[in-house]
Amino acid sequence: MLTRVATFNVENLFDRARILAADTWEEHREDLEAYAVLTRILQQERYSAQDKERIAELLVELGLGRSDEGELLRLRQNRGRLVRRPREGGLVVEADGRGDWIGWLELRRQSPTELALRHTAQVVADLAPHVLGVVEAEDRVALGRFSRDLLEPAAGWGFEHVMLVDGNDDRGIDVGLMCRAGYPIGPITSHVDDRTPEGLRVFSRDCPEYEVALPGGGRLVVMVNHLKSKGYGGQAVSARSRRRQATRVRELYDARLAAGDDLVVVLGDLNDTPDSDALAPLLGDGGPRDVSAHGTFDDGGWPGTYTTGRAGNKIDYILCSPAVFDAIRAGGMHRRGVWTASGRWPMYDTLTREVDAASDHHAVWVDLQL
Repeated sequence: MLTRVATFNVENLFDRARILAADTWEEHREDLEAYAVLTRILQQERYSAQDKERIAELLVELGLGRSDEGELLRLRQNRGRLVRRPREGGLVVEADGRGDWIGWLELRRQSPTELALRHTAQVVADLAPHVLGVVEAEDRVALGRFSRDLLEPAAGWGFEHVMLVDGNDDRGIDVGLMCRAGYPIGPITSHVDDRTPEGLRVFSRDCPEYEVALPGGGRLVVMVNHLKSKGYGGQAVSARSRRRQATRVRELYDARLAAGDDLVVVLGDLNDTPDSDALAPLLGDGGPRDVSAHGTFDDGGWPGTYTTGRAGNKIDYILCSPAVFDAIRAGGMHRRGVWTASGRWPMYDTLTREVDAASDHHAVWVDLQL
């Protein structure tokens, strides 16, 4: 019996942050960077005069100068006050540190179109995977609703087993796993708390290890990943974060093999290309092999997995241990739910507007004789 494993970045199913819903990263890059900087400052135990000046500047920059409600963000001031807005104008930062107020910056959200949701369900229905790694899902409840309310009507089947562990990203973009009947999810190991010797948190989201029981016996270990994005922050800093994450994923992969787990898959959105320095620790000698290197893999002439499909946009992966790679019988990409104005691949007949696309990411799949 063949087991189909797939990975798909769904870009949040029901609830997308407005700041992430633009057509390109560039549109809100500065807003994302300001949001990240302000969030770090607000967590400080004490705010200096310079900190307060910067807090006020960033709030104005993010559209929160006149109200706690902005187009992209909301400032929650639940107890105590961070700022007040005098009638004569301006912002006054009242809090002297994190202990003086309870609240946070909250990303405002919007729902995708109904057609976008239906196209997402159709992609998964067409793939018909037994094991699906999901990237950028908001929570386990949303995945369950997706399977029950959208996938089952489209496909006639749903996922029996659904799991997601909340990760470290406060934008609500997490990684999860969905499995068909006969593929129950067993023990789960989360790595949200992994840190470097210097105390830096390793994973932007998580690298959960899922042990999935196989119908014929044995188990498949699936590590679902979403490494640090290039979307905002300094590129050098982001690349160092991805390299740190890739190094840790490789350690976890090697530990599984050393412990006797020969069926191991690392999949998800790694946010960098195969030749990048950031992914070298994971993809280097002795590391898991990319399914696209198998002779049966068909990319349709476009090796990329994001937007245009060009080689420089190959960022989604299924990586296999030697025993899994030897078990590959076929593999490829599903693109019909991705918008293209160039006609590089056929789209669904109902996909006539970019806003109705299932995702900017192309799903990757592989059939395994396990």
